[in-house]
Amino acid sequence: MPGPPRYTGAMPSESDPGPSLAPLVRTVGDRRTLEFVPGDIQSEMLLSRPDALVLDYSRAMMCFALFVPQPRHIVMVGLGGGSLAKFCYRHFPQARITVLEISAEVIALREQFHVPADDARLRIIHADAARFIAGAPGSCDVILVDGFDAAGMPPELGSAGFYTACRRALRDGGVLVANLLSYDPQYAALRARVDAAFYHRVCRFAGIAGNNHILFALRAPRRLEPGSALASGVRRHARLMRTRGLRLACLNRLLARALVAWLARR
Repeated sequence: MPGPPRYTGAMPSESDPGPSLAPLVRTVGDRRTLEFVPGDIQSEMLLSRPDALVLDYSRAMMCFALFVPQPRHIVMVGLGGGSLAKFCYRHFPQARITVLEISAEVIALREQFHVPADDARLRIIHADAARFIAGAPGSCDVILVDGFDAAGMPPELGSAGFYTACRRALRDGGVLVANLLSYDPQYAALRARVDAAFYHRVCRFAGIAGNNHILFALRAPRRLEPGSALASGVRRHARLMRTRGLRLACLNRLLARALVAWLARR
């Protein structure tokens, strides 16, 4: 019997577009999914609540708000079905959002997934994310990296140079959120590269999204003003780094759900 679909948040890379050049959209009842390989769900949307976050890993990635509650500029690597973009567009009204997507075919599906049109706050750019981020130092507060092909993490999105460029692209106190797959043969190497690029200021909440391991890497400033919001965020990151979140997987999943619910009510 085949196993259940893997929720990977996958996107094709420029050098290897994956086994399916045309992304597949499936609609069953209230549920619409985006897949690159049949049965391998990349993104999921409820037609009745198109801005809701359905998959555990997408809710887990929103935990960046524990460290940067009021981001001015959010950069996303990978559009997929637009779940992260739609949620942030609606619930972080003060933020400008830039989405970098290398597949024109994926961008062409944005209306089917109710992704808003570009405006002063939202831009979806058909671009190589590694090159774009390398050319934008000190430009953003949050970077969400959710990019895979059929073989795993594309080399250009998993290199030491890419993670170093992400750190440089962040302002002081900014956070890189990287979605890694625990079964990726390069998993240990990828974690080590993130750790090195961010000088070991990296935390992971244990068991928060199953095989999707979400890393939160902080660009900490050299000097902190005591009592500032930035200092509070750095201390919170350090505490969660020591405890791996709330210690237990079930509590970390509840934390992500509660945080998303709170953001949705703001």
